[in-house]
Amino acid sequence: MLRWPIAILIVVNVLAFVALLGAFGPTPTASGREPNHLNRQIHPDWLKVRPVSAADAADQAVVGGPAPQAPISTSELPQ
Repeated sequence: MLRWPIAILIVVNVLAFVALLGAFGPTPTASGREPNHLNRQIHPDWLKVRPVSAADAADQAVVGGPAPQAPISTSELPQ
């Protein structure tokens, strides 16, 4: 009863192993994903990395901090 599903799984595993070895061509991650973007950069050496100042970081969310409270007023409903 389980003979055919096991045989199919073995064949699929062998095909996956052969595919990883490169029998069907190179894998999609064998090279850069978008190498044309690197060639189209105009002045990559002009890029400057600077730390974020306190004024710029004021509106950033704090990861792991409490969620902000919404300014909603509540009142009891009349019965």
